Amino acid sequence: MLKQTISQKMLQKLSPQQIQLMKLLQVPTVNLEQRIKEELEANPALEEGLKQTDEVTDDFGEGSEDSGEETFELDDYLQEYIDDDPSSYKLRADNYSSNEDEKHVPIATQNTFHDYLEQQLGLLRLKSEEEQIIARQIIGSIDEDGYLRRSTAAILDDLMFAQNIFAKEDTVKAILAKIQRFEPPGIGAYDLQECLLLQLDFKLEDNTELEDEDIINLKRARLIVRKYFDAFTKKHYDKLQKQLDISAEELKAAIGEVIKLNPKPASGYSVANERTAQYVTPDFFIYYRDDELELELNSRNAPDLRVSDQYRDMLRSYRNKSRAGKPNREQKEAVVFIKQKIDSAKWFIDAILQRQETMYNTMYTIMQYQYDFFLTGDLKRLRPMILKDIADITGLDISTISRVANSKFVQTEFGTFRLKEFFSESMSTTDGEDVSTTEVKDVLKDVMEAEDKTKPLSDEKLMEILREKGYDIARRTVAKYREQLGVPVARLRKEL
Repeated sequence: MLKQTISQKMLQKLSPQQIQLMKLLQVPTVNLEQRIKEELEANPALEEGLKQTDEVTDDFGEGSEDSGEETFELDDYLQEYIDDDPSSYKLRADNYSSNEDEKHVPIATQNTFHDYLEQQLGLLRLKSEEEQIIARQIIGSIDEDGYLRRSTAAILDDLMFAQNIFAKEDTVKAILAKIQRFEPPGIGAYDLQECLLLQLDFKLEDNTELEDEDIINLKRARLIVRKYFDAFTKKHYDKLQKQLDISAEELKAAIGEVIKLNPKPASGYSVANERTAQYVTPDFFIYYRDDELELELNSRNAPDLRVSDQYRDMLRSYRNKSRAGKPNREQKEAVVFIKQKIDSAKWFIDAILQRQETMYNTMYTIMQYQYDFFLTGDLKRLRPMILKDIADITGLDISTISRVANSKFVQTEFGTFRLKEFFSESMSTTDGEDVSTTEVKDVLKDVMEAEDKTKPLSDEKLMEILREKGYDIARRTVAKYREQLGVPVARLRKEL
């Protein structure tokens, strides 16, 4: 049974410009050039560079909708675009860094890690072309850390469906065993335990320059990894010492050999992960000049964009044709297409302008809010600050502040920081003073770094020390902050 009802709902509908702006706010400066390049390629009415003549005097005009076949006046439709000169928008203002960045950074061509493995493949004595294909399939299945993440069965399926090769499991395992002897030692392992064993075997085989004591330590290390790996990873040193019947010094020497090994063997190769080294590109710069802080946007945030003169000339041409006679259907469709492209270019330019203004205003407010920190670089000077604090001051939405803070960096005289590092909740000290949780984490980090590694501090003890320093904090909060700092529990921090 169908039933009709009437209801009222309040919905917020975002305009294309608002959607464009939100997307651009999320783009960090390092990726902005690529985003602009994509827009330039997609929209021929948008060009890069300054206009040579007059500056823009007005808007494009709003809402020139096609009013139908009968009332369509091409001459009027074109006039707002001919009279208005929307071809230039200088986006660079005085608040941009004068340090001009290179537009293109050349990247040297280098062999990849997998190329390096395939070069070594030529040294293997494989019986047939089929075995060569199997070997290349195995190499292609090794990940960027040097591990073989696909099972033998999965590799057999890959060979069957992709190469039409019906290989035997023993053949794949035999070829894998040969690849596992490639440089760097440890590659082609299924897990960390096998990776470490491969490296220890390599060291024991190449023992001509080793002392007897070194060989003994390596053999003990291999025994620990092969037979007592679980106890080793959990740092149950007392248990290991008892099971191996060795002294603490002997256990420490054996474990020292394991610690020397590389858990990610491919990382030893210069381009092991096949990615260009990533460098942080600051979105903002803060300088201390004339006894005050100054904020500048990275010059890459200020591209010069313009609407194509050619498209404007095309509209002028269609206008002249319309005066000579009634425009045909093709002319009308062409005008609509050109108008859409110009509108899109205008929207994009406006969105870039709004992006720059929003980013600058947001960062300026953060700088003023955290003035003492930017003046001194002392993390203890950071004030508790949440997104709402900045949103209330700037009048922007919290979601907008979040988009600005995400993936953006500011360069100061004390280093380069993520914007989101300046946001933190507050907590009260025993004196009733509100402090940033970032400050508490910084103190907690210092305490753990200074601890006796043979007797690391438990979360309970850390809580007591922090309370002695004036930070009223619960044990579970200590555990949460410790995990956020990437520090394991006391048992896993223990050293001999």
